[in-house]
Amino acid sequence: MPPTRRTAGSDARDAGASVRHRKDSGRRLRGAVAHHLGTAIVSGRIRPGDKLSGEIENAEALNVSRSAYREAVQVLTAKGLVESRQKAGTMVLPRRRWNLLDPAVLAWMFAGEPDIEFVRDLFELRAVVEPAAASLAAERRTKEQIATMRDALAKMRRHTLAVEEGRAADRLFHDALLQATHNDVFITLSASICAAVSWSTQFKQRSRALPRDPVPDHARVYEAIAAGNPKAAEEAMRSLIELAHQDTRSSMSEDRPMERAPSPSGEPSRS
Repeated sequence: MPPTRRTAGSDARDAGASVRHRKDSGRRLRGAVAHHLGTAIVSGRIRPGDKLSGEIENAEALNVSRSAYREAVQVLTAKGLVESRQKAGTMVLPRRRWNLLDPAVLAWMFAGEPDIEFVRDLFELRAVVEPAAASLAAERRTKEQIATMRDALAKMRRHTLAVEEGRAADRLFHDALLQATHNDVFITLSASICAAVSWSTQFKQRSRALPRDPVPDHARVYEAIAAGNPKAAEEAMRSLIELAHQDTRSSMSEDRPMERAPSPSGEPSRS
């Protein structure tokens, strides 16, 4: 008999024990339910076109109120993962409808093993946006923004990217760079770019240390921007992204387990 296909209800029952014992605020509880359903969707356990189980069933499985479950679904709706229609219920939308640059969706993607194509797409976006942003920053940065980048770089050196303090400084560095463009469209991408930077950095060292120290790459970007050299800043940022992509691909190829053929139900076979 082939394995039973996963549903939102079965995933909810699996997570029930961890959620039902939380004595937390409504916002955190809603976030926990949204995280659980969001990771199930982006990982493929619940697939596009699948219908989420009923509100009552999932709320009972997670031992949360119906209002908390309903609010979690609203979070998923706002991020383009699901759509609710009267009488039809709540359906998982096609991947092209997902807001893949939403920081929470990025977190859900990296909660498991993101696919190589998605990681490639992220780095292609960064390769388009950040070198141009570095060039503009070299022309338009203020003294305060240079100081912010310098301080962030110092914290990255002191803490390293192996710990959260260093990764927070890394996010600050990239945010300050985008702010220094004084381009409102680039600045709106800051949360997404910084989330992609942080999650990919954390992902690369999930099972081993970073293959090399990326702080000198950031230092070259900073020095070019501080010197007011747009071309050097653009080239340094492009090099930083290319090297980061190489490190990520290496991490994925070395650590990814051998994939099994899908079972007749569409679920990975289990041995």
